[in-house]
Amino acid sequence: MTLPVPPAEQSVAAEEREAELPWLRLDKRMLLIHPVNEVVRLAPALILAVLLGSRSGNHAWGLIGLAIVVGAAVLRWFTTTYRIGPVHIELRSGLFQRRRLSVPRSRIRSIDVESTVLHRLLGLAVIRIDTGQQASGDEAFRLNALDARAVPPMRAALLRTAAPAETDTPVPAGIEVARFSPAWVRYAPLSFTGVAIVAPIAGLAVQFGAVQWLAESDAVSGGVESARSIGLPIAITVGVIAALALLSVLACAGYLIRWGRLRVIDDGRTLHCESGLLTTRAMTLDRDRLRGATVAEPLLLRAVGGAELEAIMTGGHRQAKLIPQSPRGEVERVMHHLLGSARQYTAPLVGHGPVAARRRMTRAVAPVLLLAAGLLLAGRYGATIPWSAWVGIAVLLVGAVALAIDRYRGLGHAVLGGDRRWLITRSGSLYRDRDCVEANGIVGWTVRQTFFQRRAGVATVCAATAAGKGRYDVIDLPEAGAWELIEDVQPGAGDIWARRT
Repeated sequence: MTLPVPPAEQSVAAEEREAELPWLRLDKRMLLIHPVNEVVRLAPALILAVLLGSRSGNHAWGLIGLAIVVGAAVLRWFTTTYRIGPVHIELRSGLFQRRRLSVPRSRIRSIDVESTVLHRLLGLAVIRIDTGQQASGDEAFRLNALDARAVPPMRAALLRTAAPAETDTPVPAGIEVARFSPAWVRYAPLSFTGVAIVAPIAGLAVQFGAVQWLAESDAVSGGVESARSIGLPIAITVGVIAALALLSVLACAGYLIRWGRLRVIDDGRTLHCESGLLTTRAMTLDRDRLRGATVAEPLLLRAVGGAELEAIMTGGHRQAKLIPQSPRGEVERVMHHLLGSARQYTAPLVGHGPVAARRRMTRAVAPVLLLAAGLLLAGRYGATIPWSAWVGIAVLLVGAVALAIDRYRGLGHAVLGGDRRWLITRSGSLYRDRDCVEANGIVGWTVRQTFFQRRAGVATVCAATAAGKGRYDVIDLPEAGAWELIEDVQPGAGDIWARRT
C-alpha cells in the first residue's frame, strides 16, 4: 500500500492544485487504538468514578465515564484529516476547537517513526514531522497513525523533496555506527530508571488509599512482627537490599524495553537511530545540523567506567541521545565517528584554580556547619542532643568535603584548534556533563559575575548557541582568563570587551 505523495513544487499553480486535493482520513484501525489509549490515559479518573459510584450505590457512573471517554476517542478519528500537497503537508483536527497545521515541504528536516505494541499488532505506525523548530503537544505535526507499509515510501519521498538541490547526489550506503549489546544492561541499575518507574505507581497507590490498605493487611503485620524478632538494624538492612534489588530489576527491564535492538546508521547525510523492544522509535538526524556532543557521566556510572552520549543538534532534536548507559570505550568510539576525532573526549582540561576550589568547598561544607551550629545553640539553651545527631553531622561533613573535592576535580575546560575549533567544558559531580561544542555553532557570549564572584575575582562564561541546551557555561573561571577563552574559541569575538575592562 502506498500513499499519494505528489512531486514537490514551489509555484502559484501548484498551490492552486493543492487547494483542490481531497482531505484523507487516518487508517480505520485507529478506531481500535484511540479508545484504548484514552482509557489507559484516563484510568485514574475512571477508577475514581467507579469508586464514587460504588459508595453512592450508583454503579452507572463508571459506565457513563467509560462511554464518554470511548466516544470522544472515536470522534477524534472522524475529526482528523490530512493532506499531502506539492507545497505543504497539512493536518486538521479537533472537535470543539479546530486546529489546522501546515508545514511547507521545503522545511521538512526529519521524519520520526514510532510504533507502540498495539500499533505493531494492527500494522500501524505514527510519524512525526520535524521542521527544525521546537514543537510539542498540539504544535507538533503527528499523523497517528498510518498503515505501516505505506510509511517507508512516504517518508523517503518527503525527505527527498525536503532538499531538492541534493536529489541528484548519490547517497552512500549506510554504515552501522552502533548496535545494542546485552552486556550494556549491567549499567541500567546505576541510573534512576527504576525510581522513575516506581514513583508514579507509588503516587497513584497513595492517591487511592492503597497505603492504608497495605498497612492493615496481614502481610505487613507479619512483616512487622518478623522485623521485631530479628532486630530493627537487620530488618532495615534486609529491606534496603530488597528495595535496591527491586529497583535494579525494574531499571534493567525499563532499559531493555527502551533501548533494546538499538541501531545507529550513518549514510553520510543523516543519522538514523532506531530502538525499542515494545514501542519502536525511529529518529533521523541531519548531519549538517550536528554541532557537537555531550558525554553524561553520573557518579555511579562514572565509577564503573560507563557513560552516555547525546548529539548536540539544531532544530527539533536539540539533545538527541544516541548511546544509553554503556562502556566508556563504546561512547568514545561513536564520538570519534561523529566528530571526526575522539580528542574532544580525551583531551586534558584546564583547571580553574584555587578560588574555584575554595568556592566548591564553601558551598558544600557551609550548610553542614550551619546545621552543627544550630544544634550547639539548641544544646546551649537546654535541648538534649543525642550522640547519634553528632555522628550524623560528622558523616555529612565527610560527605560534603568529598563532594566538594569531586566537584572541583570535574570542573574544567579546553579549547581545541585545527580545521574545526571546539569548546570543551565540564562540570558537576553527582551528575557530570562533558559538553563538546563546535565554535561555528556558538552565536554569542555572556560573561556573568555574581556579587560573590566579583569579590573572588572569578566569572562564568556562557556560550550561547541555537543547538542543544542553548547555552554552555564555563564556571568560575579566573576573571582575566574569561576574555582569553572567548578569543581562543572565536578570535575577535571578545577583544572589544577586553579593551573596555
